[in-house]
Formats: sequence, C-alpha cells, structure tokens
Amino acid sequence: MKAKLFLVLFFLANSAFAASDAKDPKQMIWPFDGALGTVDRQAAQRGYQVYKEVCASCHSMDLKSFRNLEEIGFSEAEVKAIAASYMVTDGPDSSGDMFERPGRPSDRFVAPFANDNAARASNGGALPPDLSLMVKARPDGANYLYSLLTGYQEPPEDFKLSPGMSYNPYFPGMQIAMAPPLVEDSVEYMDGTNASVDQMARDVTIFLQWAAEPEMEARKSMGIKVLTYLFIFTVLFYFAKKRIWKKLK
Repeated sequence: MKAKLFLVLFFLANSAFAASDAKDPKQMIWPFDGALGTVDRQAAQRGYQVYKEVCASCHSMDLKSFRNLEEIGFSEAEVKAIAASYMVTDGPDSSGDMFERPGRPSDRFVAPFANDNAARASNGGALPPDLSLMVKARPDGANYLYSLLTGYQEPPEDFKLSPGMSYNPYFPGMQIAMAPPLVEDSVEYMDGTNASVDQMARDVTIFLQWAAEPEMEARKSMGIKVLTYLFIFTVLFYFAKKRIWKKLK
C-alpha cells in the first residue's frame, strides 16, 4: 500500500512539475545517451569534485557509499583517502556511547546536516533535496539539471522577485531559494580542466546521472547482447523454416 501511495505521489509531483510555467530544458548531447551510451569517467570524477566542494555543503546523497566511487575510476587508495577525510558517527561502544571515527569506504556519503530540521534552519526554511536520484526525479532530468545550473540570470523588469530568491526560468515559478551555486573557477580541477560554469554543470550532471543509474552500462550491454542473440536465432529459424517447407513441397 505504501509503495502504491509513493508511486501515485511521485507521478503527481512530476506531472505538476512538467505542467509548470518553467522554460523547457536545453537539449544537450550526453555521453550516456542512446543504446551505446557510457559513463564518461573522467567527467564523472570531476563531477564528484564539484559535488564535494560545492553541492555537499547543502545536499546529501544518502544512497551512495564511498566505495561506489571506484565504479567511476577512483582507485581503492583514493577512495580510502576520500572516506578518511570525513568524520563519521558510530557506536555505541562498550560503554554505550556514540563516538566519531574517520570514514571507511563502506560508509555512506556524510550528510551535511544531522536532520531535516537542521537543514531547513540553515537554508531559510527550505529543505535541500537529496541528490542520489535527482536525475530520475525530474522530467528530462539530466537536461533539467544542466539548464537549472546554468540558467541563473537577472529577472525581467516586470518580474516581482521575492526576497532571498534568485531568478531562474528553468525552475517552476521561475524563482528559486538556492543562490547560484556555480561560479567561474570556484573549483580547481585536479586534471587541470578549466572550471567554467558550463564545464562544472556538465561534469556534475554526468556524476549525478551515474549516481542515479549506476547499472546503466550493464543494462545497455545486456540489452545489446539479447538483441544480437534474438537476431541470430531469427535468421537461423528463418533458414530452418525455408529448408523444412522446401522438402514438404
């Protein structure tokens, strides 16, 4: 029953989102598009850096563990170092007390706030959404995220912008509580790539696409194998049929 209710609410939320007055997302070409699409691991690693240095101060990713980062090309040693840079609450210990320890690869990404109330209190009452499945949670998710991140601009003269809000035509209502998160060169990429707003938006979108659908490459590979298998057997059965009916004639 709960699962059905969730699906209904999810459908209604997306329907309302799609029917809003927001501008249609820019249509981009992504490396993960199409039947042969793959994850650009170099871009996904840069995207993780953008998430860590920019987005993680407000947005959690509760469904991902540090060890998952190996799937986008980080080495085991790098993952251990990334995890150890965080302090994780654990316990209880033998005395019944909770304690903090350095993170391990098996730990989930550390949330920026202890709970939703703390998150709301730090963001003017707005609850920053978890980004684990954000690409799937919005219609045309990857294009929407990219458009939103690059769509901040000055409002038209006749637009009444509420206090503390930013104008973004790609967001429902065209005003959003999140200030522009990306600023030119706000991230110093480890591989030396120029950190323009466009580049950071592309990279973090690719990272979040992978996070929302880590099985994508395996699924597409299996689909191609199944179609190839069906094609071969269709050809074999065709010739078998021709041969059998030829004898009957």
